[in-house]
Amino acid sequence: MKTIIVFISFVCCIQPVLAQTYYYAVDKTFQEDGYTYQCDVLEGAKFVTLYNKENKLNHVDQVIKGTNQVVEELYTPFLEEDNWTRSKCRDIVNNSFTAAEKQRLKGREITITMYISSETGRIIDVEFQFISTNPFATIPVSVYHKIETELKKNIWFRPNAEGKKVNYIFRGWRQEVK
Repeated sequence: MKTIIVFISFVCCIQPVLAQTYYYAVDKTFQEDGYTYQCDVLEGAKFVTLYNKENKLNHVDQVIKGTNQVVEELYTPFLEEDNWTRSKCRDIVNNSFTAAEKQRLKGREITITMYISSETGRIIDVEFQFISTNPFATIPVSVYHKIETELKKNIWFRPNAEGKKVNYIFRGWRQEVK
């Protein structure tokens, strides 16, 4: 009897692990309800970049307007400092996942990159990076679209004088979902 109980417990515990679908193992285009996302996977490292196909800046160098000189310093301070955008961005990401998804993602980080208008301070594009075998690869594209939509709707920045000189402003962070 003990053997049967242990076997049934084992089957119940292993089933959720086996049922995980990794959506982003290879380059792929996701046609969803009104939007299209592209998944690019760097071979060897299995590093995933996921982004909306309508993005305009993913593969565009950050340059100084008028000169087309590429900006070498990735984290040049082009934005005025504020006390609310960082926590609001993190809240949007945290609130986009279900409790079950948060449990699966525990201890793992995702990288989120925003491309910001140097004129208006509004977010133009968003992309996500993670490893194709990591639990973030089990999250449906609809969740990433929700994050992108919420960031664009609820977050804005104030470009400083230097920020207004570039074609866009790059801002990214790594986050463990809580």
